[in-house]
Amino acid sequence: MNDRRRINGPASGTQPVVFENKSKALGRPQRSRKPNELRKIFLQTGLVPAAAGSAYLELETPSSTRSFIPTTSTIKLSCAIQGPKPLPRNSSFSPNLQLSASIKFAPFATRQRHGYLRDNVERDLGSHLENALNGVIIPDRYPKSALDVTVMVLEGEEDCLWNEEHGQERGISGVGLMNVLAESINVAVAALIDAKVDCLDLLSSGVAARAADSETDLLDPCPSEHEALACACVVGYLPARNEVVEVWSKMAAGKGREQVAEDLVDAAIKAARGSHKILTEVIKESLKHSIKTKHSANTKTTNDVEMKT
Repeated sequence: MNDRRRINGPASGTQPVVFENKSKALGRPQRSRKPNELRKIFLQTGLVPAAAGSAYLELETPSSTRSFIPTTSTIKLSCAIQGPKPLPRNSSFSPNLQLSASIKFAPFATRQRHGYLRDNVERDLGSHLENALNGVIIPDRYPKSALDVTVMVLEGEEDCLWNEEHGQERGISGVGLMNVLAESINVAVAALIDAKVDCLDLLSSGVAARAADSETDLLDPCPSEHEALACACVVGYLPARNEVVEVWSKMAAGKGREQVAEDLVDAAIKAARGSHKILTEVIKESLKHSIKTKHSANTKTTNDVEMKT
């Protein structure tokens, strides 16, 4: 007696479908941008209603990718601000604002999955972000208060292609983390402005690097577009005050490192100025939207309603 509810498989064996990996045949994507040209940025504020201020940032994916699944990664960040809020009653009095900044990678952000607890890389990036924000926030405006800045990395940029097992062998490593830090500073500043926290200036950040076989400074470098990068630098810059509040650089050993470091800092400042223009436009749009919403809410409450008798 046959079982009607059971679906029998084919009598002969079958072979599983194996897709051809064309990512190696496509090769490494080449940089189509000019050395002083930045990648396009999507930035929007006010995406988390429960937070005092929030922002979302995303960089464009390299356009040279011709496969359905991209072989390179990009950067997608979200930031939420909690506060300024009063400190607990059992804490000691503090005349300044207590700032706490952290960067957390989502488990799916990179090929190497991150745990729920912060590791050394996330702690290092969080300390850099906190140092940069401490240089722009006015702390004495909020005595005995705390401010929590949380940046969630939804997708992080890596130093190598997805079909490569290791990163750059001849150059430095960690340029992808530098890009993550720079965009974390930019999205955190946009969230601070959305939370209406008093700041000295509009802080912006930028990255500059130099390839191993060239002496041209590359603004906003994508590590997967270069076989090797000899040095890189990220800065946090205050344009109106012409001050640098954060510097993180990496370079290989060699002669003339001082001059190379100065050139990289100048190039990173140019990249930060480009990010500053984008931040300015986004904040203007956010202010216009908030003014329109307040005006519409006021008109609805002030209109008289006629009662039919």
